[in-house]
Amino acid sequence: MVDLRSQYEKIKDEVNAGIQEVIDTTTFIKGGKVNDFQRNLESYLNVKHVIPVGNGTDALQIALMALGLKPGDEVITPTFTFIATAEVVALLGLTPVLVDVDFDTFNISVESVKKAITPKTKAIVPVHLFGQNADMEAILTLAKEHNLYVIEDACQSISSVYTFSDGSKVQSGCMGDIGCTSFFPSKNLGCFGDGGAIFTNNDELAVKMRAISNHGMVVRYHHDLVGVNSRLDSVQAAVLEVKLKHLDEYNTARNSTADFYDKVFFKIDKLIIPARSTKSTHVFHQYTLKLNGVNRSELQKYLTDKGIPAMIYYPVPLHLQKAYQDPRYQAGDFPVAEKLCECVLSLPMHTELSEEQLEYITKNVLEFIE
Repeated sequence: MVDLRSQYEKIKDEVNAGIQEVIDTTTFIKGGKVNDFQRNLESYLNVKHVIPVGNGTDALQIALMALGLKPGDEVITPTFTFIATAEVVALLGLTPVLVDVDFDTFNISVESVKKAITPKTKAIVPVHLFGQNADMEAILTLAKEHNLYVIEDACQSISSVYTFSDGSKVQSGCMGDIGCTSFFPSKNLGCFGDGGAIFTNNDELAVKMRAISNHGMVVRYHHDLVGVNSRLDSVQAAVLEVKLKHLDEYNTARNSTADFYDKVFFKIDKLIIPARSTKSTHVFHQYTLKLNGVNRSELQKYLTDKGIPAMIYYPVPLHLQKAYQDPRYQAGDFPVAEKLCECVLSLPMHTELSEEQLEYITKNVLEFIE
């Protein structure tokens, strides 16, 4: 699904030099490359504060911890997403309130959010799934009406840009109170291990989240808050500093690949290509088809046998996961998410796909369904 080796070969000298600098200076935790990357990412995103942390899940947890929520407070998030979003809510003793998604964009349904708001609701966590932003203007309007926090899960959408009705453009993760992202190796901006970051324009929240990520310390050995230990290490920051310089070209390559797939599959009734929002650019973390009258497991096996990986993101919605069974939710409660879990299939999507490879992938998909 990704070709990190080929990507690395193109930037090998830059990456190796950055890692060697970390080794030479022996600044392995904080300072040095971490500070450099933080400043560069703040500039790229046009956001006041970037707090580098250990991974995307930690980013979400620290963001929630900073809001001072209490056990039983409700946090709304989509049921069609990776488990981390609900996981951190549950770990903190908060109540995850799951809602359905939009069939076309895969993103959280604003209408479902409206129906789910109660007096106990304190926050909304929209997930910008597969590389494009949810309808943030509508979500922010709802949040303002009900005095709710908005924490954006931008783990798959970094550098996607949302356009508001007044024409203003804002980077993914920088619209709500807090944004979170992951630098897992397969992400559009990925390191060589685990990594993540939190974004905010709120000075007070930034101070809190920096402290929480470092054992609750503002002044060394003075612990004002209950915190965690979550830091982006300098080797990963060195890799990310290099990759950030290439992120725009990576996005262009991903969009070119998506365009290729679109042109081949556009008029095929059995394949529904990904919808592109009119309000958001798409950075195609995944290229996800919806199958119509196609045996997904057989197609997946056929492609695998041909040496073509194809993945299901995601096979089970959160409300039907064993760990998150809840009497509030039953099968059938979220029909769109449940339908998507039955019909989605993601094709290879990365920066190093050649036209020859794309022709081979699409030829084999068409051969199976025709």
